[in-house]
Formats: sequence, structure tokens, C-alpha cells
Amino acid sequence: MVIRRRARRFLIPLVLYGISAAVAAYFVHHAHSGARGIEAQQKYEAQVAELSAEFEGLRTQRSDWERRIALLRSDQIDRDLLEERARVMLGRVHKNDLVIITGP
Repeated sequence: MVIRRRARRFLIPLVLYGISAAVAAYFVHHAHSGARGIEAQQKYEAQVAELSAEFEGLRTQRSDWERRIALLRSDQIDRDLLEERARVMLGRVHKNDLVIITGP
């Protein structure tokens, strides 16, 4: 009888602490590597940084295109830009231009 009481006195708290530790470990594991865990947050932050860099590049490219379009639409057209676009569209070159032919 005395042995069973001692065993119960040690085993019952030990089992309860073990179950509590297992439940806590389960939640900690999913908080770290779950769908909304720390690893997922780091992946999202890396993706946000990559997309932000791409967005800045596109914003710069758009401002360049807007500036070039504004030069063509204004009252005084930029002659160099107009001549460049006309040559590209018509497939012509100026007599003083240097033409370098590359492979097909």
C-alpha cells in the first residue's frame, strides 16, 4: 500500500507535466514552422522586399516613359527623339551613322 501511494504521488504529477509539455511543444512547433509561423513570416518578408525592388524599377521605367511621351506630345516636339523614333520605325539610317551588323 505504501509503495502504491508513493508511486501515485510521483507518477500522477509526472504524467500531467509530461502531457502539458507535449501540448506546449505542439503549439511551439506550429508557431515556428506552421502556415502562419515564424518561417512563413520570414518568407513573406523576403518576398515583399523582392517585390518592392521590382516595383521601384518599374516606377523608374514608367517615369522615363512618361518623360519621353511628354517630349513627343508637347507644343515643341523634341526633334532628336522624333528623328530617332522615325528611323527605328522606318528602318532607315542617317548617312553619318555607323551601322554594326550582328548575327541573325
